[in-house]
Amino acid sequence: MRKHAVLFSGFLAAGLIGCSGDLLEVENFNNPDVARALSTPDGIEGVVAGLGVQLNDMQRLNESVNNQAKIYAGENFATVNNFGMAPRTALPRGILINELGNDVQVGNLNNFSQFQRQARSASNAIRAIDALVERGSTLGTPARNARAKAFSFMILGQALGYVAFGYDSAAIVTPAVPSDEVPGLSSAADVGQAAIAMLDSAVALAGSDVAAGSGGFPLPANWINGLPLTRDQFIRLARSYRARIRAGMPRTPAERAALDWQAIISDATNGITADHEPQMDPSVGWRAQYDAQQMYVAPSWHQLPMWYYGMADTSGAYDAWLATTRDARVPFTLRTPDTRWPAGETNVEQLADAISQIEVPAGRYIRNSNGQDVPPGAGWGFSVYQHRRYGRTRANQNVGPYTDMSATEMTMLAAEGYLRGGQVAQAIPLINASRERHGLPPIPAGTSATEPIGTMPNCVPRVPQPPNFTSTACGTVFEAMKYEKRMETAFTGYMIWFTDNRGWGDMVATTPLEWPVPYQEMQARRQSFYNGTNVAPVGTYGFQ
Repeated sequence: MRKHAVLFSGFLAAGLIGCSGDLLEVENFNNPDVARALSTPDGIEGVVAGLGVQLNDMQRLNESVNNQAKIYAGENFATVNNFGMAPRTALPRGILINELGNDVQVGNLNNFSQFQRQARSASNAIRAIDALVERGSTLGTPARNARAKAFSFMILGQALGYVAFGYDSAAIVTPAVPSDEVPGLSSAADVGQAAIAMLDSAVALAGSDVAAGSGGFPLPANWINGLPLTRDQFIRLARSYRARIRAGMPRTPAERAALDWQAIISDATNGITADHEPQMDPSVGWRAQYDAQQMYVAPSWHQLPMWYYGMADTSGAYDAWLATTRDARVPFTLRTPDTRWPAGETNVEQLADAISQIEVPAGRYIRNSNGQDVPPGAGWGFSVYQHRRYGRTRANQNVGPYTDMSATEMTMLAAEGYLRGGQVAQAIPLINASRERHGLPPIPAGTSATEPIGTMPNCVPRVPQPPNFTSTACGTVFEAMKYEKRMETAFTGYMIWFTDNRGWGDMVATTPLEWPVPYQEMQARRQSFYNGTNVAPVGTYGFQ
């Protein structure tokens, strides 16, 4: 970790435009005025109401480390230079350049600066509510105060957790930090711990007797668009974010293994029970700019590379792909019993399984293009497959549900915790629930942690085998858990594939594991900027 002095930017205070002579003195309302916005009950609640849309939008930005992370993690492949996607496909990857004018400077900065500002905004709102109470006032009722504070703490926890997912260090901003104080940078691990503490506060406040009073829950439907969460639903969601952030922080397999898995199991098993799907609607600011919009424009913006997705194949084509020199690999037709993939034995049959170029039947996540709209070329990233989970949202003018968190993300976190604790029998039913829902046979009861879950050739997942990693074998229970989590979290949430592959030790070799503090921030602090040199070794599957 690097320690620096920080010039941290939160809200800007508006000034007064003074006029002389016979002219009136007029306040400029075009500039943001934090003091005014946070001085009245309506103003405070208005700020709180805007936190959800702000947090959603900054996660789904086209220009972001989240989009770059999808490329790095093998979740996505693109041939366009926009948003740093094509540059991030290069192999070997090497260090993460963070110099003046680098090609990905906008995306490198966006998530850092915006999550940090969001942390300041949420902290300011919490402090304003406390100040309101000290003056003998409320937002309407004590329960309404508790609801607003709990929501602000949940947003604050996510903002801190997500900036710590991507960057090696950041500023810890909490309600305990005065709004005019500039905190120094702390390590990602410390920022992550602060995020957990903020989520602790969200859960405690929402669970308090005060929050159960009149005027509190449910949340207003516009705080998380289309989801007027009850108090129980809110607590489950906050606990789910706490489980996600605990699990996503580690940079190495050893760090992930050493996590408090009992705490993760507790949160995951008491978390969401259905997919958490805010309603995207650009007219009110709720957007999934890449996942449900830009990637649907043309295949050059998005294809599914076969490093990890290929493990679904039962035809032997994935093995042949692995046995081919990396840069000479070509697209193949993947055949699998997994119903998230298109049905059919040929590209033509699979293409007919789609409704349109952007829509697939309910339960399908993936479309086969038959190569008709795939850029020509050989190489590891090209395929005939595209992710289309949000096709209906895209076809409806980008209005519709977006999966911020799959319920299966939580059950797989619980399953991982059980497996790490030697409780294989507790993990198998959780994994089977997802497998059977998508056409895969259940893992037999009594399967041990080390034996394959089925028999070849019809086993899913098929896992590359050492020492050469040019052929596959049927995966273990742990690999089945990883496969289900990848399929259910693809193009959801924030950096899920990246943080999982990093913590599992599954990354393609030389992939950067975290971003440095962006050079623009370092310049503002009058400190030296630096490159990101923490990269992945050869991992579980030998990908390099």
